[in-house]
Amino acid sequence: MLTIRNATLADGRTVDVRVDTSAGRIAAVGSTLTHSGDSIDATGKLLLPGMIDAHVHFREPGFAHKETWASGSKSAVAGGVTTVVDQPNTDPPTVDGDSFDRKADLAADSYVDYGINGGVTSDWEPEELFDRPILALGEVFLADSTGDMGIDEGLFREAVAAASDNYRVVTVHAEDADLFDEAATDRAGDDYDAWSAYRTAEAEVAAVERAVEIGADLDARIHVAHTSTPEGVDAAAEGGATCEVTPHHLFLSREDYDDLGTFGRMNPPLRSEARREALFERVADGTVDVVATDHAPHTREEKDAGIWDAPSGVPGVETALPLLLEQARQGALSYERVRDLTAANPADVFGLTRKGRVEQGLMADLVLVDPDESREIRGEDRHSNCDWTPFEGMQGVFPERTIVRGRVVYERGEDGERFGEPVGQNVRG
Repeated sequence: MLTIRNATLADGRTVDVRVDTSAGRIAAVGSTLTHSGDSIDATGKLLLPGMIDAHVHFREPGFAHKETWASGSKSAVAGGVTTVVDQPNTDPPTVDGDSFDRKADLAADSYVDYGINGGVTSDWEPEELFDRPILALGEVFLADSTGDMGIDEGLFREAVAAASDNYRVVTVHAEDADLFDEAATDRAGDDYDAWSAYRTAEAEVAAVERAVEIGADLDARIHVAHTSTPEGVDAAAEGGATCEVTPHHLFLSREDYDDLGTFGRMNPPLRSEARREALFERVADGTVDVVATDHAPHTREEKDAGIWDAPSGVPGVETALPLLLEQARQGALSYERVRDLTAANPADVFGLTRKGRVEQGLMADLVLVDPDESREIRGEDRHSNCDWTPFEGMQGVFPERTIVRGRVVYERGEDGERFGEPVGQNVRG
């Protein structure tokens, strides 16, 4: 047994939490628990459920120079993430039984629990995928020609119907390529804002509206990935879908291109400062369901190119919760809102009924932080294979301990950091 004593929960209660380390469960939550075995004095510390990052690209198989399951999940636990959901655009893409099995073998190196999403392409094998323990379908590209994963509306409807029949969520990348501004492609490669001009806000909004309409027609659960505009958030909410917002769309805007250059290229792209502020308002007021990172690492050498040649994507799995906790420390968000955005809501969206809350009987996925200890974010301190961050110089509140199913997998103290052993399991397994 492990007892965490005098911990402050997100709702302000001070409690003891008893963890059954052999079962990986929270055995009890109370004000004056007796304890035996190990204990942690959490006086003055905040105890949260571990973050469920519902959108990561850990790059294996196929792109291990960018990230691996070991390096990505190590970065995750250092940022207070205890569960990740990996997307299918690896090499090979996760679109059939064999490709799922290959990725699942690699995921055995994970420090955190994980879900593996099945992908949709013209040659996908839905029966094989749904015979495996996939978490959801996605990231499914609707009306977008991004790489080999873009599909037309007919195939999208087929995929949504199959997901509905198999009780799975469909996570949608919503950008309508027909509404991209081709005139922007004439702008020079060092005109970094051209990427945002090209992939218009209108392209996102139209695709969100179409996705939720199809979802309603087929009685399916639609989750809109990395929603970058307030209009897209509103369209998802009005259509009965859930949606996620990334830290880079919350904390960065087109005004940051001068500092970021091509390191700020991602899909969907950065938006105007006015849209960024409106997006943050929807995160704060409860309209947005989930914050997820779309952790998509690339090397410095790959990103150091013209805006039309650099790959899209930024790292973020290690900095998301710290950035949100910093906003709570400053009073811009409540700790309860941070808890819901990062843990309780993603657990509800993806049916992870044993995760997402600090309650008796649930998985002991826990993060202990000093809410007053704010630190500067530096790329060189991160644990990803990708040794840079778009949030360089910003402040974050980082974990002192991260616990996955009752086991301490990360500790940080005066004498440095310590990682435990990889303990990750498939959340569907």
